[in-house]
This record gives sequence, structure tokens and C-alpha cells, in this order.
Amino acid sequence: MEIIRTPDSQFENLKDYQFEGNYLEINDQEGGTLRVHYLDEGPADADPVLLLHGEPSWSYLYRHMIPIVVEAGHRVIVPDLVGFGKSDKPTRMEDYTYARHVLWMQELLFVKLNLQNVTFFGQDWGGLIGLRLVGSDQGRFSRVVIGNTGLPTGEGQLTKAFMDWQKYSQTSPEFPIGDLINTATVRELQSDEIKAYYAPFPSDEYTAGARIFPSLVPTSNDNPASQDNKRAWKVLKEFTKPFLTAFSDSDPVSAGGEKAFIRDVPGAQGQPHIIIEGAGHFLQEDKPNELAQIINTFIASK
Repeated sequence: MEIIRTPDSQFENLKDYQFEGNYLEINDQEGGTLRVHYLDEGPADADPVLLLHGEPSWSYLYRHMIPIVVEAGHRVIVPDLVGFGKSDKPTRMEDYTYARHVLWMQELLFVKLNLQNVTFFGQDWGGLIGLRLVGSDQGRFSRVVIGNTGLPTGEGQLTKAFMDWQKYSQTSPEFPIGDLINTATVRELQSDEIKAYYAPFPSDEYTAGARIFPSLVPTSNDNPASQDNKRAWKVLKEFTKPFLTAFSDSDPVSAGGEKAFIRDVPGAQGQPHIIIEGAGHFLQEDKPNELAQIINTFIASK
């Protein structure tokens, strides 16, 4: 596996991102290692709040939420997925699989960091990966919050907006990551914010993980991840710990995706599920304060 690492100079003087970086080595699943970056903010002895980003963002996405959650007394863990942010980036698209992303995060979070009593929030691929983590070791989790995500099994139709995005990711000669994120928010991102989303990807050579991600989503039963996601759903359908959905009102990609969780997850029954108004796909950019307070309130209520 050929691996490249974004130069540190790319991340200098990013707006509102003055967090201390942490790094750990994990198995690349081919006999080598990968260096993974994560943020670890707040009191080390507090129960952790795990925030997982998705496609094609990185931990910068949570910069406004982290201080609010820390202020409530929580430890906040925010990894950069392999291929994103300050984490190492395999250069071939075929190096990335759904199963590997799950294994990579399992090693980082369960083996290296040994997180327990976790409150998990995931959006986009953060949910697709994080819900698989819940399915593999639900005893580590105290509660779950998800927004604008899902756990598709290949059965049923995904939204047209997602299918269009999947096609675009594979066929477009250009992949302007910062501008793509800006198109998926309600507010207009500032130029230095857009620049920060480009920072991990100084050239196309660094974008293999971002390019392949949409194609890894199970859209048919013959997808390699279909059966794994069905097994995770089996666990979720018996998950009795608190489970909250906080989707947004202006995301065509995940519209209606909360309904299956509210219907099928026992822990979701009777919870104060919310549709956040005035937020697009990246609700962390549009409504970070509101989303952080939702998480804090949910923790405090249970």
C-alpha cells in the first residue's frame, strides 16, 4: 500500500482550528501501518463524546462544536478518517473499503484509546462507520445521536440526490472538495473556511479516499458491505440505550433517513427527535451551536 501524508504546512493558520493534534499508528490491514490523527479535548477522565465526520470533510467540521461540548464537562474525541484531514492517505482507491474503514476506527478507538461509556455522534459517513462500531461492540456506548446519515443495506432506494452524487464522484474530471462542501450548506462559507476544507488535499494524488467513498455505500445486495450492515441493523433493532436523531430540514441526500431509526431502534422510542431548521447536509457548519447543545442536553437527560 502506497501512502502519502499531507504536509503540516497545509494546516497552518486555519480559521478557528487551534487544537492540539494527536497521532497513533494503526494496522493498514496489509502488514504496514497508518498514522491517524485525532483531537482529544476536555478532561481526560470524563466520559468521551465521539464525533465522526464524513465525506469529504475532516475534523475541521467540528471546530465550533468542540468547545461547547467541552465546556459542559465532556471529553471530546474527533478522529480524521484514513484518507482525510491530517491522517495518512493511501493513494489507490481500491485500498479503501467500507470494512477497512470500520477496522481502522475499531483499532484506534477501541484498542489504542480503549474508549468506554461513549456518546457517539455521526453524520454522513461518520454515521455509516460509527453505527457499524455500535453494532460490533455496543457495550462501549452509552448513547447514540445521528444526523444526516444512514446505514443502507442495499435494499430499498436511496435518494436521487445521493445517486447523483455517487455518479458525480466517479465521473467528474474535477473534484473541488472545498467548494463541494460549500454547496451542501445553507450558509455561504467564508473563503478561508473553504480553503481549510481543501487543506488536506494539495493535489489530486491525495483525494483517492474522498473519490471512492460514495461508491462504497451499499446500493444493492451484492455490495460487499451489505451483509455487514444487515448484521449491524440486527444489533440496532435490539439497542435499548438512548438513541436520538437530529437531522436537518435542507438536506436532499439524507431526507427522511431518520424514520427507519425512530421506527426500528428500541432506544429511539420516546426520545425528543428533532429536525434542525435552516441547515443543509453539513449541519455542523450551519447550526453548530444548536447541534452541540442538543448533544449536551441529551447526555444530561439520561
